[in-house]
Amino acid sequence: MWTKAVDCSLLSVDLKNNTMFAKEIFASRRAALLKSGLKGIAFFPANDEASLNYPDNTYRYRQDSNFAYFFGLDTPDLIGVIDFDSGEEILFGREITIDDIIWCGNLPSLTEQGEMIAVKQTRDINGFGEYLRDAVNKGRQIHILPPYRGDMKIKLAKWFNTDIDSLSKYVSQELITEVVKLREIKSDVEIEDMEKAANTAYFMHTTAMKMCKPGVIEQEIAGAVEGIAISNGYGVSFPVILSVDGQTLHNHNHNNVLQEGRMVVCDAGAETKNYYASDFTRTIPVGGKFNSRQSDIYNIVLKANMEVINNTRPFNRYFDMHVLACRTIIEGLNAVGLMKGNVDDALEAGAHYLFMPHGLGHALGMDVHDMEGLGENNVGYDAETPRATKEGFRGLRCGKVLKPGMVVTDEPGIYFIPTLIDIWKAEGKHKDFINYDKVETYKDFGGIRIEDDLLVTNDGIRVLGRPIPKTVAEVEACCAEGREWMRIPGII
Repeated sequence: MWTKAVDCSLLSVDLKNNTMFAKEIFASRRAALLKSGLKGIAFFPANDEASLNYPDNTYRYRQDSNFAYFFGLDTPDLIGVIDFDSGEEILFGREITIDDIIWCGNLPSLTEQGEMIAVKQTRDINGFGEYLRDAVNKGRQIHILPPYRGDMKIKLAKWFNTDIDSLSKYVSQELITEVVKLREIKSDVEIEDMEKAANTAYFMHTTAMKMCKPGVIEQEIAGAVEGIAISNGYGVSFPVILSVDGQTLHNHNHNNVLQEGRMVVCDAGAETKNYYASDFTRTIPVGGKFNSRQSDIYNIVLKANMEVINNTRPFNRYFDMHVLACRTIIEGLNAVGLMKGNVDDALEAGAHYLFMPHGLGHALGMDVHDMEGLGENNVGYDAETPRATKEGFRGLRCGKVLKPGMVVTDEPGIYFIPTLIDIWKAEGKHKDFINYDKVETYKDFGGIRIEDDLLVTNDGIRVLGRPIPKTVAEVEACCAEGREWMRIPGII
């Protein structure tokens, strides 16, 4: 491969039209933020390119989501500024050079990029430091969002003439609150994009089901799943989780050889070229058939998933849906003898944590855990719904009142984590509610998770995308279809 001497990360084939949506959409988003009542200035830096193993060999470029939301350009070396006092909008960037053209083709000028997003004023990025220092010296309020990349923290420290540890004083809770208000309600064009991501996920997961045969290496399936996402958009919305060791919640090891009688947890989603995400999970029997023990636990998780779908309504708390899912799991585990005692008492005690140590779901949007770079509690909770502190409930990422246009995941699960079982059993923890003798026989079970993406509507919810096989019968039927795939001898 040729190495490049310049940035050329514009993803669109038509580089003169490299915006996510129509410019009016970005103008309206910035206008809404201008009406928030904030004072001073806010600025949104684009992400830089990140080197992989030497300077010119970079990771695939991914724009900062907040910059993309308000300024819509898929280009590094940009800064978008909003002046709340004057209403001024400025795009800082650099002009195109002949080297850029040689390596990357005819690229839009800085002025043209501004026109693409309805920003009239553009300035050279080398002048941004002086612009910011002037604002600080005048005592103007500066609003930034929490930085999350090391290179950006270094830049910010230089611009503010401070050290990295002192940047927190510039992070604006007021700006965070207003950005969350805007981004959490998805417009029609955003929902359309998320439908595309969900439909891509259908083919990702059905392909995984058809490939789950004894003797297959997990990596073969994970590679095929990721390839589908790349072929249909930007790529995966997060690294593919695919493992027979489904008791590990986020397992990125793909080295196991599939064996008859095991199950594969496949947690995977796609990201569109506009960066909108999907996030689905299915659990697949290796060889295409669940045994009776597996189907019993699977149907408990499925019931919890469906109870949430059937009962979620706008203006209800998602925390209550988490409680409903946990109650359903306790009832099911009682029925098969893994738990015991009064369901309400077990729920109150948080005894279900042994089997489901995570929350029901999270917000979904331009980020797979939408906006969590702004702080999980800022996104998933508010003054009316503070985060729970008790085990079994505190792991929920989104518990707030749901509004039409919000998108959340519904992902209950049951897991048998040997180390956690051993610790709880040794402590006698919740022994009135857990049948440890029977739980011991499930240490080799793994885990089961079922996840869907839910759009909150005016009168209920809608599961996004083409329905992915989910019942025992549907999953087994899909597995039976089979699929040919390529294995390169000696490679994996």
